[in-house]
Amino acid sequence: MADNHDEERDPSADRARQVRPLPMLTFAGAGPEGLESAMDVPMELRHNVLVTSVDKVVNWARKSSLWPVAFGLACCAIEMMAVGTSRFDLSRFGAEVFRPSPRQADLMIVAGTVTTKMAPAVRRIYDQMADPKYVIAMGACTIAGGPFQGSYSTVPGIDNFLPVDVHVPGCPPRPDALLWGILKLQEKIDTQSLADQRQQSRTA
Repeated sequence: MADNHDEERDPSADRARQVRPLPMLTFAGAGPEGLESAMDVPMELRHNVLVTSVDKVVNWARKSSLWPVAFGLACCAIEMMAVGTSRFDLSRFGAEVFRPSPRQADLMIVAGTVTTKMAPAVRRIYDQMADPKYVIAMGACTIAGGPFQGSYSTVPGIDNFLPVDVHVPGCPPRPDALLWGILKLQEKIDTQSLADQRQQSRTA
């Protein structure tokens, strides 16, 4: 009887009995830098499969490829230019491609004093930028008028005519302060939702 039982054994059943659970990989390190998997992925698939949401992928792409529009208004612009040098290396954060045209840019770094005569031109450049677009107010003059606050010719903060995402204080701010502002903007972009943006565009 024992011999007959051995002959009737199904090899596929034996293989099924030998199957062990696949070791799982937690989402730390499961994808490209800055893009993490929302679920555990088997070790055998961790180099080929990433489970995440559309929001995370889109936000990761947007925050990793900010294109600032190239213009400066006063002394803060010198510090903004220094950010692109090898000492500070803005390209580490994917934001080194300063574009000469606002139609190719999605980030406006307002660096310097904004006069009442210049404000309409700044607003026009902002309106020509592609959506979604972001604004960094760099320096005390841009944020609140700086030492020219109260002057008849100076705008007391660009919040009066532009939606500002990040304020970088200083007179002028150091280049590494602007890097901090860009990192803060990336954190803000990382929390955005496509559904919320679509709803806002409909109500606007």
